[in-house]
Amino acid sequence: MHDHVWYASYGSNLSAARFGHYLHGGQPAGATRDYPGARDPSPPTDRRALHLAGEVFFGWESPTWGGGVAFLDIEATGDALACGYRITAEQLADVVTQEMHREPGPLLDLDVLLAQRRLVLGDGRYETVLVVGDVDGEPVVTFTCPSDDRRPTINPPSAAYLAVVARGLVESHGLAPDEVVGYLEGLAGVRGRWPSDDLTEVVRIALGG
Repeated sequence: MHDHVWYASYGSNLSAARFGHYLHGGQPAGATRDYPGARDPSPPTDRRALHLAGEVFFGWESPTWGGGVAFLDIEATGDALACGYRITAEQLADVVTQEMHREPGPLLDLDVLLAQRRLVLGDGRYETVLVVGDVDGEPVVTFTCPSDDRRPTINPPSAAYLAVVARGLVESHGLAPDEVVGYLEGLAGVRGRWPSDDLTEVVRIALGG
């Protein structure tokens, strides 16, 4: 049994400040939802830039952000940029339940997840939990949507959501503004949906340029 795991985020939780609301609660800037937080609000004990096999895409229509939000297509060939947060197994369970719009509490059976490498908790958007690697012998866990006909329809993300993702990419991977734009432009939901000039302006403002 592992006491700690690495939660890998590839979307808005790339931003440490944004992810913090899943632990200590509150309403992130640009969002409409107030998060209850985890039973243990302690901050992550470590944070690292990660690369996940697969491709990020934007889909669904989020009532929290407006527009699409990020999902990971693990069957696609690609390099998904992520941020890994070292948290306790209990905190991970509380993060997962909040993504499922449920109250924090016992739900995730980590032993079963580690044995099967995949745990489907329901039909919802972030209810497929995956073990996608390890860091220093501790499992890296993320969650995404189903890969069958329940997969969300591609939908462009809002400027507010993209701004948080952009800041997270800089924080976690040290990307330059043009690298952020280049990465986002290649993702389904942005590709062909967000004009390059508009995306560049969103990133510029998000990064304080």
